[in-house]
Amino acid sequence: MAGQDNTQGIPVPEGSADIIDTDYTIGQDNIEGQLGPFGFDIHNPVFIVSGLTIVAFVFYALALPDQAGAVFGWLRPWLTSTFDWFFLGAANVFVLFCLFLIVSPWGSVRLGGKEAAPDYSYMGWFAMLFAAGMGIGLMFFGVLEPVYHMAISEPLGVPSPIGEDGAIIPENVEAARKMGLAATIYHWGLHPWAIYAVVALALALFTFNKGLPLTIRSAFYPIFGEAIWGWVGHVIDILAVFATLFGLATSLGFGAQQANAGLEHVFGIPNNITVQVLLITAITAVALGSVLRGLDGGVKVLSEINMGIAALLLVFVLLAGPTATIVADFFSGLGAYAAGILPLSNPVGRADTGYMQGWTAFYWAWWISWSPFVGMFIARVSRGRTVREFIICVLIIPSLVCVLWMAVFGGVAIDQVLTNPAASSVKTYVIDSYVPELSLFAMLEGLPLATITSVIGIILVVVFFVTSSDSGSLVIDTITAGGKVDAPLPQRVFWCTFEGAVAIVLLVGGGLGALQAMVISTGLPFTVVLLLMCWAILRGLMSEAR
Repeated sequence: MAGQDNTQGIPVPEGSADIIDTDYTIGQDNIEGQLGPFGFDIHNPVFIVSGLTIVAFVFYALALPDQAGAVFGWLRPWLTSTFDWFFLGAANVFVLFCLFLIVSPWGSVRLGGKEAAPDYSYMGWFAMLFAAGMGIGLMFFGVLEPVYHMAISEPLGVPSPIGEDGAIIPENVEAARKMGLAATIYHWGLHPWAIYAVVALALALFTFNKGLPLTIRSAFYPIFGEAIWGWVGHVIDILAVFATLFGLATSLGFGAQQANAGLEHVFGIPNNITVQVLLITAITAVALGSVLRGLDGGVKVLSEINMGIAALLLVFVLLAGPTATIVADFFSGLGAYAAGILPLSNPVGRADTGYMQGWTAFYWAWWISWSPFVGMFIARVSRGRTVREFIICVLIIPSLVCVLWMAVFGGVAIDQVLTNPAASSVKTYVIDSYVPELSLFAMLEGLPLATITSVIGIILVVVFFVTSSDSGSLVIDTITAGGKVDAPLPQRVFWCTFEGAVAIVLLVGGGLGALQAMVISTGLPFTVVLLLMCWAILRGLMSEAR
């Protein structure tokens, strides 16, 4: 059976029938594809089905933009209001599952086998997983979200400290300030990183320890057995491609809007769809160059550069802003998050539906849609770590970094709003007129060297944009090539190009609302995939620990 193709064209690895009861003996050498026209690896239907579907989607959105825009406009609110309980409940399961694995005996299992050593230092490892997982999002939402939740969304019924006349209501300030940070940290803390950790652990375990291909279907052998080499596996991988592509397109849309807003703010370049399309095109071209250089030569270098620049900007804002207040915000926000995580995680009977549906349900769908991309990327760079070390580092340390980022950027913005609301540009662009892409630059306006730091902010957005695009291209390329990490060059070019194309047509067809609608629609079925993946991980660890 080894090395032979089944009826669907997927090579069936040797020894796969005994996957749970014995050690896996198969390896990447057994996965042999066949090159088709233009050098594409079409040894299974995943590339053909997902590629043709994406091409058809792009042409539909371009040919019928009004109809597409109407569909996108309806889709997001319907999905978030109908399935909010499902998204919240599933995310809670992922957090509890990860915390369980940390304290379980299976935490000592080493990814790659007992003698495996890590491929990257902690610094390089953290830089790659963090840049890929949260980059553009932190830049876009780091100022916007704490201020918005403090003043407008009123999570868990905490009233706004800003009255209808614009005056500050002193008795509401302390509770609203804490809740603004806590409600933001909730979206960037344990829950999203637990989602990423589940996918990354599954891929690392079944690839490095069991010898299966580096693709999503491999995690489901304990559940579906030989069926993963047929259409069951094809469907799982196709869903992963769609989820990843639209999750990335949403991030690219956010990045393009913020970069364009920054260019207008600093240099007077018009802020419109045309400029944003040009930005996506140019940055996709840069990402393509990074993709061609590969993981170590492109993604790793860009990630480390970007994290260095981000750290410098973080330190500057910390020192230039009200430092003592920021430090206090870090601890008070963390405490409020710990105190509020259970009611914020409650999936039923909530009165704060604007926060729960408009923010949390969308975020969980977005993180889930990103999970194949971030999970596979983290898995590729995590060989040699124990399960316990892996989960602690992937789950807890990045959460603390996100808390720090929100406390610094969001804390300074909140302080500007509450200290002098009449002069606060943040209040103007977040609370009064809601221009979210300008929120970061509005906060920097209130600090010294605003022009220089705004330029640095634009550079960060662009480079985060590139690292997300090239990392995602490598991941989609790997999935559609059946788990190969060295798929043909034309295939990498195809996926990198179409990531940009999807972001462009969605922006043109319906703006960020269209991007968000597609994220939720692809994140919904993939949530079921992730829930099944938890059970598959347990079965894989049981066989590994014997």
